[in-house]
Amino acid sequence: MRPVRTGLIALMSATVLALAACAGDADPAETAAPTDDGMVEETAEFPEGSTMARLAEAGSITIGTKFDQPLFGLVGPNGVPVGFDVEIGTLIAEKLGIAAEDIEWVETISSNREAFIQNGQVDMVVATYTINDTRKEVISFAGPYYLAGQSILTLASNTDIQGPEDLAGKNVCTASGSTPEANLLENYPEANVQALGAYSDCIEPLRNGQVDAISTDNVILAGFADQYDDLEVRGDPFTEEPYGIGLALDDTDFRMWINDVLEEAFEDGTWTEAWESTAGTVLPTPEPPTVDRY
Repeated sequence: MRPVRTGLIALMSATVLALAACAGDADPAETAAPTDDGMVEETAEFPEGSTMARLAEAGSITIGTKFDQPLFGLVGPNGVPVGFDVEIGTLIAEKLGIAAEDIEWVETISSNREAFIQNGQVDMVVATYTINDTRKEVISFAGPYYLAGQSILTLASNTDIQGPEDLAGKNVCTASGSTPEANLLENYPEANVQALGAYSDCIEPLRNGQVDAISTDNVILAGFADQYDDLEVRGDPFTEEPYGIGLALDDTDFRMWINDVLEEAFEDGTWTEAWESTAGTVLPTPEPPTVDRY
């Protein structure tokens, strides 16, 4: 969650902690989470040798996210991504005592997320990342923090496509390495699937008639439809896509800790605040999902 301001008492406590640290008495696995006005919340203690302790001591974190997904992860004019995924990553960093300006955001696309985690290029990935058993063979997931579903985007003037059953013989664009691509290939083999590097790469082919539709998660498509008046989301979602936070495969302590952070955010309203300031400007506010502590 975002830290609660505690005023003068918290400031005095922070001063005492700072003096203790200078005297060499502070535990390197302790951190104080920042707030917008420089106040701190209660000091957090993490197990020695844990990912949490390492990141808190470093005072920085590297998070992979999408850079081209309206509402969830879209690079703004200042070069920093904004959206619901970004808010989720930021609230986790804050609980580690890491300020927003000390987060390094790395662009991850559907096809490279597992590799970036396995190679240590990122500490975690928050990028419209569907939890599934195949991916859990090589990485682990905290969450879910949101439940999406695959849908269809087409030209508003195209009345031929109303749902997935209308995709037979149509050119359908999606992202390579994504769960929507796998679902189309397996369950809608009569569709002509064209997989590109990113969903945003599908927009101009759709608008100029090279493809008939784009298929991916409904919330991603809603972001594109909000940007382009000539595009429209069609039909109800036809899959369930639980979004999780991707982590190193065997880092169970970090996964369980993030699950604690998410559940706290669900309960205290921080999650709702993050949603309503981003994706909630276009989409209705859902109920938070149930964390899967596998």
